Amino acid sequence: MIMNKEYDFNNIIAHFLIDGELLGCERYGEGHINDTFRITVGQGEKSVHYILQRINHRLFTDVDKLMHNIGLVTEFCRNSVEREGGDPMRECLNIVRTREGKAYYFDGSNYFRVYVFIENATTYQTVRHSRDFYESAVAFGKFVRLLADFDASQLYELLPNFHNTKVRYADFLRAVEKDSCNRRAEIAGEIDWVIAHKDLCGRIVDKLDSGEIPFRVTHNDTKLNNVMLDDATGKGIAVIDLDTVMPGSLCYDFGDSIRFGCSSAAEDEPDLSKVFFRYELYETYLRGYLHAVGDCITKEELENLPIGAIVITYECGMRFLTDYLEGDIYFRTTRPKQNLDRARTQFKLVEDMLLVFDKMCKTVEEVCHVTGAREQSILSA
Repeated sequence: MIMNKEYDFNNIIAHFLIDGELLGCERYGEGHINDTFRITVGQGEKSVHYILQRINHRLFTDVDKLMHNIGLVTEFCRNSVEREGGDPMRECLNIVRTREGKAYYFDGSNYFRVYVFIENATTYQTVRHSRDFYESAVAFGKFVRLLADFDASQLYELLPNFHNTKVRYADFLRAVEKDSCNRRAEIAGEIDWVIAHKDLCGRIVDKLDSGEIPFRVTHNDTKLNNVMLDDATGKGIAVIDLDTVMPGSLCYDFGDSIRFGCSSAAEDEPDLSKVFFRYELYETYLRGYLHAVGDCITKEELENLPIGAIVITYECGMRFLTDYLEGDIYFRTTRPKQNLDRARTQFKLVEDMLLVFDKMCKTVEEVCHVTGAREQSILSA
């Protein structure tokens, strides 16, 4: 029997549609939200792996809605992969249901779910070389393509206003006014910077509200470590960690990849002289993304990819600064002023991107020429 002081794995696995004997269970990955384990099950002469997760129900308070979203998206992805002649066991997440047909098991205290383990593939925390970043772009572009015909209104908004930059700005102003930790005076320059750039707040959300940009399934955590890369070929296979799939704009998902992947330094680098926007990586990601997304992207979305990167970076910096004002209660910190350093790096990236914004837009046009992404692209506008 395999147990630890927290969980009775044998009992948990017994509730899922998994045949065989539980041979082993080990912590897996570097995620900070859920407890993740790779379990090994003996099935005759072979061993099969699965991913078992304890869902963090303090963050995701409605597990039914969470798994509703994931269930619909994974099923749709699977069908799309099959239509394209791909391998649905490797190219998307597959939920293992309980013996009662549910997407999770509740033991009275904790919620658990199981996915089929994607063999011979790895996630990476940092970009080893530009090929990794390109392949992550291909994977996220393919994610958009596979779900292009999915009705995003079927999804619950698990984290309301998650990327509503106008709401985030209002939260920021309230934090400034309240100044609960007496930190406002020391960051007067940063506060003024946010206010000076407030016109960025509506650049995407207003287009969503007006219908100019369509609501789609968005991942909302489009970092390299949420893409499985094939161990043999290095190619992006599947997008994982679907806890934050919600209706939104692909401009936000694209932008978050650029925000995180195109920075020259760590997100909390205190020395801003080390922080700059790596334009060559923007080009790399853009080429992979548009190659994979194909012709399902709209003209308006294409035009707004560059501003999406700027808006999401501004928003993240504003959120870090808000959290600093409120006493570091949301983002995990390991040292004093870490959230302030995080905010400053984001603001530096925004400034760098604004300097080359016209060039960013021109590169979209150039890549569209090469990839043929959408015949009615911005080139014909």
